[in-house]
Parts: sequence; structure tokens; C-alpha cells
Amino acid sequence: MLNRLTEIMARLRDPENGCPWDVAQNFSTIAPYTIEEAYEVADAIERDDMAALKDELGDLQLQVVFHARMAEERGAFALPDVIRSICDKMERRHPHVFGDGTNPGWESIKAQERADREPDPSALAGVASALPALLRAEKLQKRAARTGFDWPDATGARAKVVEEIDEVDTAASEAERIEEIGDLLFAVVNWARHLGIDPEAALRQANAKFERRFRAMEASAGNGFAALPLDEKESLWQQAKRG
Repeated sequence: MLNRLTEIMARLRDPENGCPWDVAQNFSTIAPYTIEEAYEVADAIERDDMAALKDELGDLQLQVVFHARMAEERGAFALPDVIRSICDKMERRHPHVFGDGTNPGWESIKAQERADREPDPSALAGVASALPALLRAEKLQKRAARTGFDWPDATGARAKVVEEIDEVDTAASEAERIEEIGDLLFAVVNWARHLGIDPEAALRQANAKFERRFRAMEASAGNGFAALPLDEKESLWQQAKRG
């Protein structure tokens, strides 16, 4: 089936007889779709919707094939090279399963791989700048923590959150407020990390809760919700929270 998908993509990318939209794409234009499909996979998992997960995994697989096809057209690599590379990596990172039985640890092996290929000696090297900001903040903090640059417990991280709130309050300009809000968000991610909480998952849960309660308010008010005074909206909000 993977060969069939590869052949379909080759036909879609054919300059003469392919699909004009597919032919016009490049790595940069397809990258946002790749990210979107990964999130849709995560959404299907969160909803425990196996039918949707099957479809979304297919869409995500298409993205891999699409990028590989464009790379092949450029003479860089092809889909078999992608699969070979990940197979080699998985075997290399699991020596306790595929090798001599030793287990130096996943992160230790990854660190050595980075050292072998990265000219940048920083502990932060390789944290992709295109990651969602919340996830990238957590990864940067984890990398820094491995060097010993970290609060000893959650108390210091919490105090930093309070400090950053004060700095937002005292910011003298819009530019300063933007900077301090960024620092506050970074500090909240750090506090969550110290509490053993995935900040991305926590925020997704908060988003879902807000949406559920807001929709309940709209349903209670009917079509006139937007016109209600704020105190009545607050009353509906409290009702939705109890529901």
C-alpha cells in the first residue's frame, strides 16, 4: 500500500499530467499542512475516535510521502531513504533490544548523536525553532535543567511566576508589556514542569472546558447572548460552571 501511495504522489506531481495544485507546492508551502495534520492526529486520540484516527494517520502519512517525493525530484533522497533512516535510528537508540544489551538511556544516545552532527556545542542545540512556543519553552527548560541550571524545586519556579506578574503590572510601554507577558508565560511553563504537569495538555484541557462552558451559556441565552449585559453573562457563566 505504501508503494501505491508513492505512485499516486508521483502522478500528482507530474509536471505535464499531474494536478496543478500539487505540482505548484514546495517544502515551505506544505509544511503548515504537515503541522496541521499532526495536530489532527492528536485531536482524534484525545477524542478516542478510532475511525478519525485512521483517517488522520493516513493524512499524516501523505505528508511524509509528499515531502519525500519533492526531495526525490531534487535528487536529495527518496522515501526508502526516509524509512531506512528511521529504522537505523530506532535500532541505534535501543541497543538493549537490538544491540549488546546495554542501555545508556534514550536521552544520552540522542545527546551523543547531536554532538556527532551538530557544530553548535550548546546544550540547547537542535531544539527546533518552528515548534509551538509552549512546547519549545518546555524543551529549552528541560535541556537547560540537564546542565544543572534549574530551580531545586517548584517553590522557586512559583516565585518567579509571581515576580513576572509584578513586572507585567509595572511595564511602562507596550513593548515592555509584550516582553514581560512572554517572560510570564515562560515562567508558568517552568512551574508546570516542576509540578510534573504537561503545560500543553493542561492548556488544551482548559480550552476545552472554556469552550464547553461558553457554548452552554450561548445555549441558555439563545440568540440574544451577545446583547446581554455583563452581569447577566457572568450569571450564565456561573451556571455553566455548576452544570
